[in-house]
Amino acid sequence: MIHTFTAAVHQEDDWFVARCLELEVASQGETVEAALANLREAVEVYLEEVTQPVIEATPLVTSFQVGKAA
Repeated sequence: MIHTFTAAVHQEDDWFVARCLELEVASQGETVEAALANLREAVEVYLEEVTQPVIEATPLVTSFQVGKAA
């Protein structure tokens, strides 16, 4: 069975951290691509090892603007 998940990626110093938004799983890598590949592997392992994984609904991900503080 194929699942589609959403990842959020941010940079911390020299590393990129990728976090699955539907699961409590995260990983890192030296590039965005490596962080996502590591996350994919971590999610696969998680789904294999957890008998009843809790998969949250995909949250709404959007952007917004904030004006300059007065």
